[in-house]
Amino acid sequence: MVFLLVSSISSSFLFPAFIVSFFFVINQTLQFAPKFVLLSFYSSIVFPLFHCRICPRRFLYAKTILEKMLCACSGEQFKFEEPPQSPESLATRDFSASCLSSRTGDWDLKFEDSQVDEVESTLKEALSLNYEEARALLGRLEYQRGNFDAALQVFQGIDIRSLTPRMVKAITEKIREEKPRPKGDSAPPTGVLSMHSVSLLLEAILLKAKSLEELGRYIESAKECRIILDTVESALPNGMPEFIGEDCKFQEMLHKALELLPTLWIKGGYLDEAINAYRRVLVKPWNLDPNKLAAIEKELAGTLLYGGVEASLPLKFYVFGPRTPKNNVEEAILLLLILMRKVVTQEINWDPEIMNHLTFALSITRQFKLLAEHVEQILPGIYSRAERWYFLALCYNAAGQNETALNLLMKVCGSSEVKQKPHFHSFLLLAKLCSEDTKYARDGIKCASRMIDMASEHSKHFNAESHKFLGVCYGNAARASVSDSERTLFQKESLNSLRVSSLGRRHDPEVMFNISLENAVQRNLDVAFYSAMAYSNMVADGSGRGWKLLTLILSAERRLKDAETIVDFALDEAERMDQLEFLRLKAVLKIAQEQPKQAIETYRILLALIQARDELQLQATNLNQSKDLELEAAAERDLERAAWQDLAAIYSKLASWADAEICLNKAKTLNVHCPRGWHTTGKYFEARSLHKEALVSYSVSLSVDPDYIPSIISTAEVLMKCGNQSLPIARSLLMNAVRLDPTSHEAWFNLGVLSKMEGLLLQAADFFQAAHELQLSAPPQSFI
Repeated sequence: MVFLLVSSISSSFLFPAFIVSFFFVINQTLQFAPKFVLLSFYSSIVFPLFHCRICPRRFLYAKTILEKMLCACSGEQFKFEEPPQSPESLATRDFSASCLSSRTGDWDLKFEDSQVDEVESTLKEALSLNYEEARALLGRLEYQRGNFDAALQVFQGIDIRSLTPRMVKAITEKIREEKPRPKGDSAPPTGVLSMHSVSLLLEAILLKAKSLEELGRYIESAKECRIILDTVESALPNGMPEFIGEDCKFQEMLHKALELLPTLWIKGGYLDEAINAYRRVLVKPWNLDPNKLAAIEKELAGTLLYGGVEASLPLKFYVFGPRTPKNNVEEAILLLLILMRKVVTQEINWDPEIMNHLTFALSITRQFKLLAEHVEQILPGIYSRAERWYFLALCYNAAGQNETALNLLMKVCGSSEVKQKPHFHSFLLLAKLCSEDTKYARDGIKCASRMIDMASEHSKHFNAESHKFLGVCYGNAARASVSDSERTLFQKESLNSLRVSSLGRRHDPEVMFNISLENAVQRNLDVAFYSAMAYSNMVADGSGRGWKLLTLILSAERRLKDAETIVDFALDEAERMDQLEFLRLKAVLKIAQEQPKQAIETYRILLALIQARDELQLQATNLNQSKDLELEAAAERDLERAAWQDLAAIYSKLASWADAEICLNKAKTLNVHCPRGWHTTGKYFEARSLHKEALVSYSVSLSVDPDYIPSIISTAEVLMKCGNQSLPIARSLLMNAVRLDPTSHEAWFNLGVLSKMEGLLLQAADFFQAAHELQLSAPPQSFI
């Protein structure tokens, strides 16, 4: 009867005051009725109002009826004359005195049919809607209207703590029902919450968290959202079973909570909690969509790399033994490698951010070869051929495999890509790599010249950079040239190109350094000195190679005290590896000043520091640290070998044969195939007048490096001592030495001695004059 009565009222156009009076009378009549009667009565009232969708006003009445149900379920007396606390509440708008006035603007609210269907199905499914579920529905309506304060007040009336055990039990029973049960198994217990109720309550918690997020209360929001995960994990300790249907609403709520929780912790500034939340999502299977799971893995990797918080793994995650990630970077790399495998197998779509994160992570750990391997695995079509080869060339160059990088870049700049748009960055990198290796100097000249032609048309700001590489390549080609005319031409072109580069980039320290170096090699010491000073002024904190070049220039000008002063200053300011090189340079200056005892003491300090460094490397347990020290260790071994060879030369001049032999053996243990080591051994035998043994040692040195000039000159000196029959061979060797290095004063001097022995006095005088002039500008150590 009540159902028919309300149906007739809802289909008419009675005044709102009449409806309010009607509900007031009903409430007074049934206020002492049992709870289930009230709930059933109000449910029967709500249905007709929900069916009247053409009037949004009646929909608002349905929401108010839910509020009446809350009062009935909680035993409170509903008073229409007292509005609710929240001024934004829909109920306040409908049943306040102002809303019963002639205002009509508020009645134009519109709701989507899907929202009406959802609430209607909820009410139809459970006629005995309890207090918490009614609040969940009312809170949802308030949240959808954007009244976050009102929604929060409604949700706070739900006692989730007391409902959690029942929700856990309901989820457990749901999983138990889904599993195939054997015959005779007991029926499911009665009095358990339905999954619809569980989903409704989980949604209420989620919407409460979102309401708090909208109000800027991120920490509280995260704690509320965490309740959902705690509840589901208590019921499903091993994760979500695969047989749960996709239409299961509580699974949808869980997935939303899994995605929301880390974001809330990040907004709240708790990155360590956010990282733990991400790990919590990934450690168990939750039936997430592959793309959503990949997005969470990518976000965790990004937070680990750039968050600035070291969040160590809990002990329960140490399941892989020594292969377990030890820090944030290792964990991020592991996640990114998993994502790259998914991309390659096309489980997920290509995402450039994954590659960007992986590039950064592997670069800071110096695993460039591994990065190159994953670049090669990328499917065709994502990068063009030029971009792929350029990316690989960068990886191999950083890994120290310059030959491989050069081959790749020559493909980009070769005939196969003539019809394509020139990849300017590849040309730039190719010219740079060619400028670092004398063997590819001529290829660098061609590449840099082509870059200048392209820069004049497209990228004029690269013109100065192209001229810089061109000048360096010309200088390298001049030192490798066998023709005097060609050498002179290349040296001239080198200086011209570097000057053009300096006009375009006046404040580029690299240009000034190369100008200084090239002038120093050509023995233009004044220009070299001023350019080196300009370079030092441009570099804020100084530079090891700049101080070293300045020291050699000063020593070539025979200003040995000034050179030693710069070395002492550099020892205090330079980095550790540069300090070791400056210690050796200081010892070389002591030898040039004929102070062998001070030189020996300096070498002793140098070798002690290297030995202490080796012990430190043995104690290093961190994998990344040992990789960072690998290149330094190789450089230190070369420096240690050179120190032992220098000591052997000093002891040989002092006729301390036992000490010299010890030093030679030390040097050979570090590298037996070093041409300088065998040359020093030859000098040791020559000082002891053992010419045959000396010739054998020089021959071994030249077999390792046929163009090693000191061994060529020393071989000629021994042959000159063996008699006139060997003089033609000695002259041929000395002429070859002059061809390889026209600035070698020792070669010119020995040519003078040889010409004097042959009776060619005028020629000998010219050779002696050239040797004297070159010796006046010769540094104690090579500029290159």
